Amino acid sequence: MKKTITHTLLLFPILAMGIQAQEKQSSPNLIFIMADQWRGDALGCLGKEAVKTPHLDQLASEGVNFTNAVSSYPVSSPARGMLMTGMYPVHSKVTGNCNSATAPYGVELPESARCWSDVLKDQGYELGYIGKWHLDSPYQPYIETSNNKGKIAWNEWCPKERRHGFSHWIAYGTYDYHLKPMYWDTDASRDEFYFVDQWGPEYETDRAIDYIANRDNKLRDAGKPFALVVSMNPPHTGYELVPDKYKEIYRDVDVETVCNSPIIAPKGTKMGDFYRKSVLDYYACMTGVDEQVGRIIRQLKEQGLFENTIVVFTSDHGDSMGMHEHIGKNIYYEEAMRIPMMISWPEKIAPRRDSTLMIAFADLYPSLLSLMGFKEQIPAEVQTFDLSASILSPEKAQEVVQPYYYLLPENLMTGYRGLRTKKYTFVVHATNGRTDEWILFDREQDPFQRNNIAPDQPALIKQFSSQLKDWLKKTNDPFMNCL
Repeated sequence: MKKTITHTLLLFPILAMGIQAQEKQSSPNLIFIMADQWRGDALGCLGKEAVKTPHLDQLASEGVNFTNAVSSYPVSSPARGMLMTGMYPVHSKVTGNCNSATAPYGVELPESARCWSDVLKDQGYELGYIGKWHLDSPYQPYIETSNNKGKIAWNEWCPKERRHGFSHWIAYGTYDYHLKPMYWDTDASRDEFYFVDQWGPEYETDRAIDYIANRDNKLRDAGKPFALVVSMNPPHTGYELVPDKYKEIYRDVDVETVCNSPIIAPKGTKMGDFYRKSVLDYYACMTGVDEQVGRIIRQLKEQGLFENTIVVFTSDHGDSMGMHEHIGKNIYYEEAMRIPMMISWPEKIAPRRDSTLMIAFADLYPSLLSLMGFKEQIPAEVQTFDLSASILSPEKAQEVVQPYYYLLPENLMTGYRGLRTKKYTFVVHATNGRTDEWILFDREQDPFQRNNIAPDQPALIKQFSSQLKDWLKKTNDPFMNCL
């Protein structure tokens, strides 16, 4: 009897240690999945486009599906720079896409930046990054990849000191041959990249599953919470570079049935034909990415991690694909600015569809840190909106006005600045510091943004110009001197 009591008493400290360990691990994990160039309406559950996304539809039903989410600078590197730093482009230093043309202007993520990943690292998190990074300037001699052999070099290695806390690394700068992607692993030198004979999102998901399952107990410290970014390139341009099994899903779709929008040009025109050539492959890429998201979620559930893991699915920007006579992104139209965004955290967030909160891609920096319990650790220089209260509860709705940016890295006094309100999209263009174009769309009356009403609304132009100038002053943007 005494022996049994002794053993029981000896167990108390051990049990107490176990309880303390669990308490230390109570911080949620984070899985941040982003696709590139995925426009906001292209989800099956929204019923607006003929795309099939059953796994994302399921994720949307398990969390919050934000249907009014935007990218404030709908271009890859600037959007990612704002996400990582929580600062708008003038201060993030990522004022345009990272490539050899912008490198002379210092366009890359600063090593000195205090990224959200740096904050989590200091809070004891293990961090992993898999996929597209696109935040480093190429330098000579350029890496021997196909997208570095033209007039502009795009792709570059990210050395360890520039990874901002991500200790597990299977990534690349930017490379669009999706069927044979290339990567650098954690300890690889600049010349030690490799190619994979596998569709990029599928390979990246395999590696993400390894990380979540912690294969061989080597990929991360199982005693620490983790944050993993899975950055998939499709449905970025190179739409046709998608496995046939996903193309087959759309084989019998009459493309004309998905070209019924008034902003899609007619068949036989350059832009109309580009859309018709691209859209079904674009959907095939999305369905393929959707399947990979499903695999990641399934692994979280199998490991018993789903309930206390914040899962984010989003995109850096949308894609015009010829709509409005505009090929890509980099424009103030809804097709470029609006993005998918869903956030799941079963322990804390009740499922709902939220069409009110205008949350931006870059707002995820302070919003996620606050959700995870690190509001006090958000750096003072962060400029984007902490919308965590609205994410947790629709009763705490925060109404914000989001900015719009298009910068020329070589001349910050030329380009666009704008505001997107609940009702209006307002944009000003300047050339060498002098305003020369005003654009105003009433999206309630004109959801396809076909009619620029700026010439007929001088009072509104004056009002929005003043509001924009106040915003630019607040964020210390030199473009304020244009207004």
